[in-house]
Order: sequence, then structure tokens, then C-alpha cells
Amino acid sequence: MSRRLRELSKPGPIACVNKRALGLNQAIGRDDERPYAVRIPVRRMEGARIGIVTVSDRASEGIYEDLSGPEIHRILEDILITKWTHIKRIIPDEREVIESTLISLCDTEGCDLIVTTGGTGPSPRDVTPEATESVCDRMMPGYGELMRAVSLRHVPTAVLSRQTAGLRGTCLIVNLPGSPKAINEILPHLFESIPACIDLMGGPFIDTDPEHVVAFRPNHR
Repeated sequence: MSRRLRELSKPGPIACVNKRALGLNQAIGRDDERPYAVRIPVRRMEGARIGIVTVSDRASEGIYEDLSGPEIHRILEDILITKWTHIKRIIPDEREVIESTLISLCDTEGCDLIVTTGGTGPSPRDVTPEATESVCDRMMPGYGELMRAVSLRHVPTAVLSRQTAGLRGTCLIVNLPGSPKAINEILPHLFESIPACIDLMGGPFIDTDPEHVVAFRPNHR
């Protein structure tokens, strides 16, 4: 029996779930869509809590419609097949406001993942990376490297982006650019590894629709 199935068999609440969503088809030797009853730890039944934060002076003032936050939500709806809930914020490009928002979403709202959009360029008002780093315990620079590598396939100005990522407690915070087009290009690539990162921090199980993105998991679960 795989480690993943052993974990699912531990005592806990019984849930009738779609086994395809849990990736159990091959493991149990069935290929239909009948529900399959398994015991799932309560934390994993709750689903992921994901914060979506738009950082923009003009969007926060209502000068223009926020398009980036809804684009993140749309992509997550397409990608994720496990239960999740979102908490949305639209805030100005003020470092203290960004920091307090990230802290609140991590420490009070209990987010497992926060995705920000905006404020990652070289202009004086772009301070999202600085705010992110100031509230994180550890940084995850590989995400910034990946995002710039993906964007460089499309535009040479991707080198101007300063996106980063880090960990605050058991929450992963990832900065995305402000362009909906860039978000659409980048976010699916991030979810090849985000579920494994959440796993390693003891967070809820996150699974993806393989038609959109295949989440890679090392043999730790």
C-alpha cells in the first residue's frame, strides 16, 4: 500500500468522495466514477484557504476595475479539483498596508497560500516584493526564477519583474505580475510544485486537473 493510501486509511471522519479527485483510480484498480468512502483527516477535509490580493493604487480607489484578481480566481477554478475557498483583498501600493494584509491573511484567516498580483516592477511605488520579504520567515527564490523564465519566452522586459515568494509559518506567499496575460502564462506552471510545497508544510491536500496542469509530488506522501 502506498504511503498516500496509508495516510488516507488513518482514523478520521468518513467522507464519500470522488476517488478521481483524490487520484485513487489506479491505486485501487477501478476506473469508473463511483464515489469511494475513505477516512480523511479533518485538516485535509477542510480544503485549502487561498488569499488573492490585488495590489494597485487605482484599483483600490475604484478608478479602474480589478482584472488581475478575477483572472487568478478563474485560473484556480480551472486548475483545482479539490475543495478550496478564497479570500479576496484589493489594496493600494503601500508597503505597510501590504504587510498588514499578508500578516492578517496568514495569521488570522489561516490561509495556506496567498497569491498577490501587482507591484513587482521597478517603479518607486512597486513594493510588493519588499513587503513580502519583510513578513516571511524564509524565502523561496525558485518561484521568482521560474516566473521570470516563463515570461522571458514571451517578452524581453520580463527581466524587470521582481516577483518573489516566501513562507510565513505554514503559508506560502507568491507574488505574480499585474498583467492578466502574464498571470495566465505563469500561474499554471507554479501549480506543478505548489501542491508539494503545501504538503511539506503539513497543509491540506491540493490536487489539480491533469487537463490543465499535472502537480508533481516527490515520494514523500
